[in-house]
Amino acid sequence: CCPASTTAAPPRDLWQSPPSLCASGAAREHALRQRTMSHIFDGYEKEFLEFTASISRNTASLPSLEGDDKGAKLGLVESDIAEAEALIRRMDLEARSLQSPAVKTPLLSKLRDYKAELQRLKRESQVAAKAASSAASRSQLLAGAELDDMGAPTSSSQRERMLQTTERLNKTGDRIKDGKKSLLETEELGVSILQDLHRQRETIVSAREHIHGADDNIGRSRRILAAMGRRAMFWRGFVPG
Repeated sequence: CCPASTTAAPPRDLWQSPPSLCASGAAREHALRQRTMSHIFDGYEKEFLEFTASISRNTASLPSLEGDDKGAKLGLVESDIAEAEALIRRMDLEARSLQSPAVKTPLLSKLRDYKAELQRLKRESQVAAKAASSAASRSQLLAGAELDDMGAPTSSSQRERMLQTTERLNKTGDRIKDGKKSLLETEELGVSILQDLHRQRETIVSAREHIHGADDNIGRSRRILAAMGRRAMFWRGFVPG
């Protein structure tokens, strides 16, 4: 009778590849991207707080200023408000781009508080600007008015000064409208650029993930081929020459 074969069966795991690391690699990449976007939000937040502090400080100083100093301070307040509004839009874009609710939800809640705070500062600055404008107009009227025997402005001089002041206010209002229009156009262009950059970043990140996945698949294929080679060598030793 034929002797019992002592040939050992080939190991079962020669055809099996080790667990893929693709999923864990993608998870790490996703977590890193979320942390990076959160850091970007933190940077915008720091700048926003600096601008709101400047707005509050400069608005509080308006009543004590006069003439050109008051005008310069009003311009600075308006500029800071525009910068703060732009930062709000950037923070909103970054927060809504996050996918993790644990990170996204607190940032959106914080952003709502910042929007309300900025609206409050805008109202306060508008009230202060109107008060400063009224005080300046009254000073100009009294300074150049013709006085009667009792030291009070005459009707004709008051009317003339009011017409001149109204004309100046109208011209100033037109310049402010033109400036706001240009500012809005610039802000819209900036937001559009930020959105394009965000889409490009997502495309780059997605491409990197695909590359990592391809690397993992290549590595798995190499391990399968190596296993097949070892199996072929194993069986070749048992095939008669």
